[in-house]
Amino acid sequence: MPEQHRGSCLCGEVSYEIRGALRPVVACHCRQCQKTSGSYVMASQCQAADLVIIGESLKWFTSSETAERGFCGTCGSNLFWRRFGKDYVSIFAGGLDLPTGLVLESQIHCESKGDYYSLPEVQQVEQSQLN
Repeated sequence: MPEQHRGSCLCGEVSYEIRGALRPVVACHCRQCQKTSGSYVMASQCQAADLVIIGESLKWFTSSETAERGFCGTCGSNLFWRRFGKDYVSIFAGGLDLPTGLVLESQIHCESKGDYYSLPEVQQVEQSQLN
């Protein structure tokens, strides 16, 4: 039986199932993540074909020329990030039901981190090394 995880937004209008493997968690310190979340984002990732979205409230916002962010149109919870033309979706770790079994493995865009926190003690990698 393949791995299976579930998650949802704060109000429950959007829920989802991942019917496959999840990547370890990566922290992103870019300014876009800071602006959408209030701090840095921690996200896992799955193959797009493994993600099943339930509910009608999911909205997508084109946040750059290369990617878009998925959020609940009712409560505003940030849920997903996906790069155009790729077959994977990043999933905000906080929306996953517990226990996830995941660990924070690395971080990206550390040069953009906010001045109000210290970096986690995990390796720093380039985003291009992830997918």
